[in-house]
Amino acid sequence: MRVGGAGPARGGDQRPPFRIVWRSFMRAIIATPDAGPGYRPDEVPDPVAGPSQVLIAVEHVSVNHGEVRYARAFPAGTMLGHDAVGRVLRAATTGTGPRVGAWVIALGAGAWAHRMAVDVGAVAEIPGGMDVAELAVLPTVGVTALRALRSTGPLRGRRVLVTGASGGVGRIAVQLASSQGAEVIAVVGSASRADGLASLGAKEVVVGIDAIAGEVDVVVETVGGVVLPAAWRLLSPGGVLHSIGWASGEPATFPVNSTFAPGAARSLRSFGDVASPGADLACLLGLVRDGALRVPVGWRGSWRHLDEAAAALLGRRVAGKVLLDVD
Repeated sequence: MRVGGAGPARGGDQRPPFRIVWRSFMRAIIATPDAGPGYRPDEVPDPVAGPSQVLIAVEHVSVNHGEVRYARAFPAGTMLGHDAVGRVLRAATTGTGPRVGAWVIALGAGAWAHRMAVDVGAVAEIPGGMDVAELAVLPTVGVTALRALRSTGPLRGRRVLVTGASGGVGRIAVQLASSQGAEVIAVVGSASRADGLASLGAKEVVVGIDAIAGEVDVVVETVGGVVLPAAWRLLSPGGVLHSIGWASGEPATFPVNSTFAPGAARSLRSFGDVASPGADLACLLGLVRDGALRVPVGWRGSWRHLDEAAAALLGRRVAGKVLLDVD
């Protein structure tokens, strides 16, 4: 509670009458660039939803690799996190979007909190009968994999290479590409991280990119470092490489003239477009509901154990995504 205002007006006193201003607070994980791991829990004011936003009571969130690896890059006090599932507390005053009480999946800033305000175009209502908790891991990795592969064009009969395939984006990309008729090659860093990828649709699962023979038509690249130029060398004329992650944290060096080759031009594309993801979130929900997409949960616990979850994620001990329950 915050108390403000002046005392009661008397005589010539023209000040407004005393009033009490109530402001509610909530628990959230905020950025602390100069201390600890770069984040900490704290009490912050409740978010104020705009006319075209919904206010969500957050129940479950997920952790993306970059959110903990680069937490120090955010300004101090920034509410962290982007993926959430919860119930709508307040609907948009514009009359659009989900109703109060609806379960929704959301992709937007400030998800690691008890409440989150997000644009109606960045949420999708969850159909009845679904396990809502596990869906919290889908937004960032699902939209990333879906949009990258969609922009490539038809995949049937093409060789698609997925690096870092045991991670969240990798597991989604393997499934989406396989379901569209692609021949999927999944690359992992160690044999222990290969489990389950064949059942998701990978035709080949290899340890290390140097084990791949022949050219590929499409690359979904999530590792960076030495893997990025190695993947580029495998790309066929006219092929496309989507650089959508840099989990290694290491620089990449392209040899002289490695970007020149005869034949149709090859493309290296960056990725970061998660604007207005609502329709794509609804698409992903439909795939999960129909059994065409498995949710890549690799670690689950309370958000009070974020440090433990982050250590497991950065230490590459999580196959898939980290799911946290907001309690």
